[in-house]
Amino acid sequence: MPDILGWRCTFGVVTPSTNTVVQPEYDDMRPPGVTNHIGRMHIPNDPVQSDDDFSELIRRIDFALEGALERVLTAEPDHIILGISAESVWNGGMAAARAIRKRVDTMTGGKPFTQAADALPAALEALGVRGKIGLVTPYFPVADGHLRAYLREIGCEVVAAKHLCRRGPVDIGLTSLDDLRDAVTEVNTKEVGAIVQFGANLPFGALAATAEAWIGKPVIAINTATYWHALRTAGIKDQMRGFGRLMSDH
Repeated sequence: MPDILGWRCTFGVVTPSTNTVVQPEYDDMRPPGVTNHIGRMHIPNDPVQSDDDFSELIRRIDFALEGALERVLTAEPDHIILGISAESVWNGGMAAARAIRKRVDTMTGGKPFTQAADALPAALEALGVRGKIGLVTPYFPVADGHLRAYLREIGCEVVAAKHLCRRGPVDIGLTSLDDLRDAVTEVNTKEVGAIVQFGANLPFGALAATAEAWIGKPVIAINTATYWHALRTAGIKDQMRGFGRLMSDH
């Protein structure tokens, strides 16, 4: 018997306890008959003031994966979404993503699973994006090498990047729209064919949708790409306006 509210699909979403953006952005994109159920990866809101601090933050998030997954699985969701983007490509690009999928499969018995590392290549293909891109993140520079290596692996060359160096996990969600607009403008060089944003706690979804109109190029918010991929993988083809051309046209 299907869930009364989530009769099309129930998503179990695993995201850090400090994340204030994934849940509302996913809920905004939720079509009728789909429900989102959040499992929190417990991490402290410790200050991030250096590359070493940021690396420690990723380590803590990774350590918390199984605990959060165990909790959300008690709701018996149909499909699992990893609502954090850096972890899925840290230390190994697609190899790291495959390792995370294996950990999730071990606990879920192979339930359908979506993470940013798999969603982004599908989004780029749908939008016809190849080659040179601009990159926006809330991270410290230590993330740059990890992301560039992963993006090379999926066929993209980062030719302009802006890392906002936010000072803590919660602080990422407090990034102003002015700062986000400035970051998009900075990486929108002539040779850039599209802009990609990483950092699931960066409130970028609405801005990405409007930015596509004023720069005339695809702007891919990682939360939009991840939730879009989860919906399409679940066989849900609803096209919605207000979230960029990925959701409205593909």
